[in-house]
Amino acid sequence: MDIHKTVSNKLIKKIKCAFFIIILIIGGVYICTTFFLLKQFYSQTTQQLNANVATHLVDEKFREDSPFLENGEVNKNLFDDLMHDMMAVNRAIEVYLLNKKGEIVYSVVLEHPENDKNIKSVDLKPIKEFISNNKSYILGDDPRNKENKKIFSAASFEKNGYSGYIYIVLASQKYEQVCEKLFTKFFFDLGVRSTLITMLFAVIVGWISIWFLTGNLRSIIYYVNKFKEGDLSSRIPNAANSDLSILALTYNSMAETISLNIQHINEVNQFRKDFIADVAHDLRTPLTAIKGYVETLKRKENITVKDRFLFMSIIEKSASHLGNMINELFEHTKFEAKKIEVKKEFFNISNLVLDLQKRYNLISASEEIELLVVKEQAVKPVYADVLLIERAIQNIIENAIKFTPKRGKITIKLLDENKENVTLKIIDTGKGICISNQEHILESYTQFNIDNRNKGIGLGLSIVKKILELHQTELKISSDIDKGTCFEFSLPCRKK
Repeated sequence: MDIHKTVSNKLIKKIKCAFFIIILIIGGVYICTTFFLLKQFYSQTTQQLNANVATHLVDEKFREDSPFLENGEVNKNLFDDLMHDMMAVNRAIEVYLLNKKGEIVYSVVLEHPENDKNIKSVDLKPIKEFISNNKSYILGDDPRNKENKKIFSAASFEKNGYSGYIYIVLASQKYEQVCEKLFTKFFFDLGVRSTLITMLFAVIVGWISIWFLTGNLRSIIYYVNKFKEGDLSSRIPNAANSDLSILALTYNSMAETISLNIQHINEVNQFRKDFIADVAHDLRTPLTAIKGYVETLKRKENITVKDRFLFMSIIEKSASHLGNMINELFEHTKFEAKKIEVKKEFFNISNLVLDLQKRYNLISASEEIELLVVKEQAVKPVYADVLLIERAIQNIIENAIKFTPKRGKITIKLLDENKENVTLKIIDTGKGICISNQEHILESYTQFNIDNRNKGIGLGLSIVKKILELHQTELKISSDIDKGTCFEFSLPCRKK
C-alpha cells in the first residue's frame, strides 16, 4: 500500500467529515434559532394584536357595572358573564382582578389543574410599564406559576371608590401545552427533513468544494511522490502562486537542498573510492621497498657494510615516509571529526621558527636546499596554540622542500608590521603553482603531477588550512611559475 496515498486519503476524509459536521452544527443552530425567533415573533405579534383587550374590557363591562358590590365583595355575576363572552372568543386567555397592591382578588380561568402553583400577587412593575407604553414587548408574571413569564394585556380601573387593575394573560397553560406539542412535532418533522437534505447537500457541495480546495495539495503530493520514487528534479511548478505557497516553496527548497546533498555525497563517495585506491597505491610503494630490502638482507649472506647501511637507510626512509602519511591521515580525520581542542597561550614565535629551522636543516641540506630565517630584531609574542601552529609551519616547510629543486632556497620571514598581528611568510624557489591550481591546493586529497622526491597524499596543506581556521585566520598563497611560491598567514598578539 502506498503510504503517501493512504495519508492523502485520510486527510481528505477528515476534511470531508469536518465539513459535514460543521454543516450539521450550523443547520442545527439555524433550526433552533429559527424556532426561538419564530416563537418570540408570535408572542410579540399576539401581544401587539391584543394589547387593548384589557382596556376594552374595562370600557365595556365597567361602564354600567362595578367589579365590586356595595358590600365590597367581588361582582361574580359580572365576571361570570365576562368568562362566557371572552372564552367563547378566545379560550387561551385568563383574566385576573388585581387591587392596587397587585394582589389577586378574583380570577376567570377556564381550567384549574391540580398541580397549579397559584400565587397571591403579581409584580406591578411590568404592568405599569405596559400601561404607559403598550407598544413594547413586555413579559409579566404567570399567576399560576411564579417561575414562568407570560405575554399579557393590562388596564387600570376606578369605579365606585374602588380601584385596581385588570390583568389578562394572553397565553394560558392549555394554550402553551397545545403549542408545545405542535412545535415539537413541527420541529421533529422539519429537523429530520432538514437533516436529510443537509446531509445530501453537504455530501455534494463538500465533495466539490474539497476537490477544488485540495487541488494544490494533491499536486504537491504528486510531485513529492515523484521525488520519492527517484526523480530528484521533481519540483512544484508556480510554487509562489499556489494556495499552499509556503508549503510548496518549502518543499522546493528542501528538494533542492536534498538533491545538492545527494550529488555532493555521490561525488564524495566516488572521490573516496578513487582516494582509497590512490592511498593504497601510495602506501604500497614504501611497504614494497621495506619488504624488498628486508628480504634482501635476509637472503644475502655476504653483504658489505656499505650496502647494509644503504639498505637500512632506504628502509628507514620508507618507514618514515609511511609513518608521515599515516599521521597525516590520522590528523586529518581528527580535524574532520572536530576532535581538536585549541589551547591558546602567549609564546615566542621567533624561538619556534628557529627551532624548526634547526630541525629541518639536515633534511634540507640532504636535498641541497638552503633554509633561511629572516626576522626583525624583536618580534612580539603571539596568542595561539603552539603545538597546532608548529604543525602548520612544519607542513608548509615540508611541502616547500618537496617542490623546491636542488640548489634552491626556502626563506622563513617574520614581520612585526603592527601592534595587532605578527605575519609569517614561507617563500620557496620552486616551480610555482598556476592560478587554476591555487584555487584547489588547500582542498583535501589534492595532488598535482609535479616531480618530487617524497610524494604525499595531499593532506598537508588541507590540515594547515583547518588549523588556521581554528585561529580565525587564513592562509594566503601567491605564486609565479618557475619563480616560486609564498605561503603567508598572521597571528594575533593579544587575546580576542
